[in-house]
Amino acid sequence: MILYHGTNQDIEIIDLLKGLSHKDFGKGFYLTPDKMTAIRMAQKKSHLFGGKATLISYEMDEKALHSGLNVKIFPEQACVDWFLFVDANRDKKNKKAIHNYDIVVGPIADDGVVLQLTNYHEGIYSPEQAALLLQDKYLDQQYCFGTEQALRFLHKINVETI
Repeated sequence: MILYHGTNQDIEIIDLLKGLSHKDFGKGFYLTPDKMTAIRMAQKKSHLFGGKATLISYEMDEKALHSGLNVKIFPEQACVDWFLFVDANRDKKNKKAIHNYDIVVGPIADDGVVLQLTNYHEGIYSPEQAALLLQDKYLDQQYCFGTEQALRFLHKINVETI
């Protein structure tokens, strides 16, 4: 399977310590199977931080998902478990990782999801109501590689400036 990482420079060696905390699935190296999503991310990163919009393609050995690694795969549509998982990972009060998965796969929390997270925190919706409101919304997919063991299943195949 081909996965893409959009960034502002080439990455010679993936360094998990450089990953940001409090992202959808916690600290890790994020990729998407959707090339256009990765291109948008590359453009955003180069605009915010400088550098050149760069698309890096990786081949993921799909055996990773059935290799004994600790893998969590959410449905492609929003569900309560995913909603609460994203909420917990994004909570800046959490100083430690909230899970020990090697790989997490599921939807990307976009602005519409952030709005529902806010509504949930303000008591407007329950997690079930918020997830239900997101059911019909298409959410791009993401893969988060959180451990060195998981990264062994990724092989860089191409780098292009876009």
